[in-house]
Amino acid sequence: MLWIALRLPALNDDPDPACTSPHDPHALSPEQQALSWWALQFSPRVCTVEEAVLLEAEDCLRLFGGKRALLQRLRRECASEGCTGLAVAPTSLAALALLRQLNPPDASSDGENLVPAASCTERSLTSVLDGLPLVRLSATHPHWPTLERLGCRTLGQVRALPRGGMSRRFGDGLLGALDRAYGLRPETYAWIVLPEQFSARLEFNGRIEVAEGLIFGARRLLSQLASWLQVRQRGVTAIELHWEHDLVRRSDACNGSISLSTAEATRDMQHLTRLLGENLSRTVLTAPVIAIRLEATQTEPLATQS
Repeated sequence: MLWIALRLPALNDDPDPACTSPHDPHALSPEQQALSWWALQFSPRVCTVEEAVLLEAEDCLRLFGGKRALLQRLRRECASEGCTGLAVAPTSLAALALLRQLNPPDASSDGENLVPAASCTERSLTSVLDGLPLVRLSATHPHWPTLERLGCRTLGQVRALPRGGMSRRFGDGLLGALDRAYGLRPETYAWIVLPEQFSARLEFNGRIEVAEGLIFGARRLLSQLASWLQVRQRGVTAIELHWEHDLVRRSDACNGSISLSTAEATRDMQHLTRLLGENLSRTVLTAPVIAIRLEATQTEPLATQS
């Protein structure tokens, strides 16, 4: 297996991403959803695990010219999606643990705009994991006080404990996670599946007072649309941007929308952004806006060179 873990942009500012609670796949942020959909162009086996997007790409390597070519392309292209780290390992939990070891990217350190990366092979998997601190595996978090009293500071020290005692004291959760990380148990996930119709919503942190201010949020939703179109191998001919007014201050104002159509199917998000910007510049909001929704109302198959 070849598991690739991508650090989600929504959690870049978290001082310790490993301490976050398990991620709810039904509550993805726009950035998380966009990165997940973008990753589907490289493998149909994509999932979210806690703070990361994971893809299993072993069966797809030949399509991209081999492992090295695929990883090099991922490191170059995922930076434009806001990704700030990439890790590769034979198991998903090992890739996630290595991802948590990475430092934030240094913009001055790499002229090729490659995100930081870490990797291990099947041969080095055990030795690499054995040296990692406990914090890198989420299943250890509820048991830190006990494990520290037992003198455990690394995953290797935890793994060296008697299995029978571990099962009785900690239950199967910790032991099972260790076995999956070290490749001793199979890993199963619910793979992400694109919806049949595109519709994405973005809630703003504050209130938007002027229509031109909506374009910044619309760009984020258009990025998701681009990923959806690419995986679906379709182009869009009509979109609608809806906005929701502040319930406290909207009085009798109705929610608004803009509809756009193109002469032919397209995936050119810059063109759609310009069209939205031109229409919004002529729009007057009747009340502050707190959220927007982008829908692709008409799409059609788009033939592109393979």
